[in-house]
Amino acid sequence: MIVDMPETTTSEVTKRLVSLRESNGVITMGRVLTLVVCTLDSSEAEDAIDAANDASREHPCRVVVLARGDREAETRLDAQIRVGGDAGAAEVIVLRLQGELINHESSVVIPFLLPDTPVVAWWPRGAPEFPSKDSVGRLATRRITDATFAPDPQETIKRRRGSYATGDTDLAWSRITYWRALLAATMDEPPYEPVESVTVSGLREEPALDMLAGWLAARLGCPVRRRTGELRVEVHRPSVSIAIARPQTGRTATLIRTGDPVQRIALARRETRDCLAEELRRLDADEIYAEALAGIEKVTYE
Repeated sequence: MIVDMPETTTSEVTKRLVSLRESNGVITMGRVLTLVVCTLDSSEAEDAIDAANDASREHPCRVVVLARGDREAETRLDAQIRVGGDAGAAEVIVLRLQGELINHESSVVIPFLLPDTPVVAWWPRGAPEFPSKDSVGRLATRRITDATFAPDPQETIKRRRGSYATGDTDLAWSRITYWRALLAATMDEPPYEPVESVTVSGLREEPALDMLAGWLAARLGCPVRRRTGELRVEVHRPSVSIAIARPQTGRTATLIRTGDPVQRIALARRETRDCLAEELRRLDADEIYAEALAGIEKVTYE
């Protein structure tokens, strides 16, 4: 069910939510969190809602979407409520802000926060420089950004360390979960020799690879190089070299180890909805993410 409420107020939207629950049996019991999605405009909102709906099937929640309009227009709030089949396992409230209201996003959000549940803020694009100091970010226990869609993804992910606060994370980090698991598994096999060097290659504008390089530098304490080229990670030990390579748009990777037959492994790029669902699984600080951010400074760029 989708209910449009043009030129409305937050109090009217709240009353309508209560009315919908009473008349249709739609309830918020069992919601585990409130996800606040801060979008740049209405055109971006639909993709974010689709990803949030899919993630809500694992984490039932209330989704509050802030869609910014024209700052120079007359101050106005247009709302839309989505429940039932149009909202996955969530309760979606889309708030389209115009004019001066854009400067008061937190005041618009507060009436819709569920009591005694954590708040997670997500910026699909256009994240603030300091998410923890943003008006909405201050309401959240977890703050999710995505450097992938920034104008300069590599520089954006490098700056994340300077703005990092407990509770911050970036979807570039969860995009490499499978890569990290595969690399950890390969290095847990004999010979148990120290790693001498690592090379991470791929697109310059893929911040997930910078996170991967930073994680390896922080964990292994060896020289790590980041190059532009084919998607490939090479790990060098005194007697064994391991390489994992995959086409940029492919779904299958090749694992090459000195002296062993070539292996093919499923390793598709993760969708935003999968990364978002992973980040919603934890509401505490991600210390390994913070270490990987710090590790980026140890990476040599070529």
